Amino acid sequence: MANIRIGNGYDIHQLANNRRLILGGVEIHHELGLLGHSDADVLTHAIMDAMLGALSLGDIGHYFPPTDPQWAGADSLVLLSQVNQLVQDQGWRIGNIDSVVVAERPKLKPHIAAMRDRISDVLQVEPNQVGIKATTNEKLGPVGREEGIAAYAVVLLVADS
Repeated sequence: MANIRIGNGYDIHQLANNRRLILGGVEIHHELGLLGHSDADVLTHAIMDAMLGALSLGDIGHYFPPTDPQWAGADSLVLLSQVNQLVQDQGWRIGNIDSVVVAERPKLKPHIAAMRDRISDVLQVEPNQVGIKATTNEKLGPVGREEGIAAYAVVLLVADS
């Protein structure tokens, strides 16, 4: 069992005016966007945290701190590529990813294939290794009140042998 590792990740960002909504590296037309130091792509952030967590390497805040101006407005897919390189340098590769984005609006189903394709391209894996689902929070909590969007991810890493 030492040749596999599993990590989980979670992220949430507040919705705000005058921000772009980017999920899985895809810009989605919506009247609100996610507020954050980078592009605030919660899906990509959750995946990165899951990758790092699988190897006990901390979280994305350790590598890309929000206090560092060089990450202001950063494209999260660029950060994902750097995390993937770190994982590969440690002797691991992605087996698969399973993730879910939780948002009341906008409807995300029409964008899932594009998100999966962008993420799989960056991670150099097949699209069928990247699972992305979307759901609502049934109007409960801050996500249900449309104050934010959250994402969860689980990543299986396999040792390169």
